[in-house]
Amino acid sequence: MTIVAANLCQTWLDTPIGRMRAIASDAGVLVCDFIDRRDIDTTLARIERQLGPVADGENSHLFTLRQELTAYFDKSGRNFTVPLLPSGTEFELKMWRYLHSIPFGQTRSYGQQARETGDINAVRAVGGANGRNFIAILIPCHRVIAANGDLTGYGGGIDRKRWLLDHERDAGLFG
Repeated sequence: MTIVAANLCQTWLDTPIGRMRAIASDAGVLVCDFIDRRDIDTTLARIERQLGPVADGENSHLFTLRQELTAYFDKSGRNFTVPLLPSGTEFELKMWRYLHSIPFGQTRSYGQQARETGDINAVRAVGGANGRNFIAILIPCHRVIAANGDLTGYGGGIDRKRWLLDHERDAGLFG
């Protein structure tokens, strides 16, 4: 998918579970992920190749993102309204739309995601697409777990996945 973007700005966000890097254009957030995430540098290089240079700075979307993530982490917010511009294949975008539909505080299995998006045999492909999501928390791939309840496959690390799920369950924001 091609994204039309202008004025790419980046900022860093300190969270209870690690530092994040966020990049947004005039149209929305392209990246919001942990700085120690595997493959983040490759993704950032691809964005610059496709869309142009990224400069340190703020814009209205990064300001909103910062406010909404702060509210999420301090347990006073449950909704993200900042526009998102995920970049991926049609299959990846379909999987990420599904992730976006999982309610806060709830989980789904990779098998459920495959079945509910139309192909029960696509479990491994679902996991791969979820792993290529670089808009953490807002596109909540942390809410997808193994069928047996095990925590698997989170680009930010299993400890962060556990923390996020516990946070949502304990926040009292959901349900």
